[in-house]
Amino acid sequence: MHSHLRSALRAAGAALLATVTAAAAALAGAAPAQAAPAGLPGMDVSSYQGNVNWSGAWANGARFAYVKATEGTYYTNAYFAQQYNGSYNVGMIRGAYHFARPDTTTGATQANYFVDHGGGWSRDGRTLPGALDIEYNPYGATCYGLSQASMRSWIASFVNQYYARTGRWATIYTTTDWWSTCTGNTSQFAANNPLWIARYSSSVGTLPAGWGTYSFWQWSSSGVFPGDQNVWNGTLDRLRVLACNGTC
Repeated sequence: MHSHLRSALRAAGAALLATVTAAAAALAGAAPAQAAPAGLPGMDVSSYQGNVNWSGAWANGARFAYVKATEGTYYTNAYFAQQYNGSYNVGMIRGAYHFARPDTTTGATQANYFVDHGGGWSRDGRTLPGALDIEYNPYGATCYGLSQASMRSWIASFVNQYYARTGRWATIYTTTDWWSTCTGNTSQFAANNPLWIARYSSSVGTLPAGWGTYSFWQWSSSGVFPGDQNVWNGTLDRLRVLACNGTC
């Protein structure tokens, strides 16, 4: 996702890694590389990755991908077709994501822009519900100048309109820290919206309020796959259930 988030996550991960490294070195004389968490491996990409080698990612074990489609109501990913269709064509379960700009237009307006530019959903067993990337503001104030109540309303406007357009509740991508700071750690979305948590660490840590578990975990910004490294918290069969919204 955006560099502000990457920087914050890397800083937190680096501090933890330094502690772990020192302890491991003292005990064993060497520190192993961070291993991927348990779960089904996947990835997310944006225009930064350009044309992705999807057959290579598949061969290395990636079984799902989220692809950036839009930001605000002013940006579309120039590589979206290659990335969204390419992941599908090699056999992955794929989905699109939208980078939120709550300081520019309403949630409903951005949900419509997202759906109209690749963020829709089809019951083909291979398409995930669209994701709302709501996180640190790379352009200014962390919470985009919104109060916690206004941020909760903005998110509700987006996910409700996305549901009205597609019949699916959007996945929410965030960090626990941002969510706590900017929404007051609300639990109001946990019942419907799958959680995609970002934390670059050896453990997923405390989740935002209401979510007893995560659906996706973005655990590193680099690794064996292009883009960010993720896991689905379950099996491929269970991921197909999410894609289908049941069975299909």
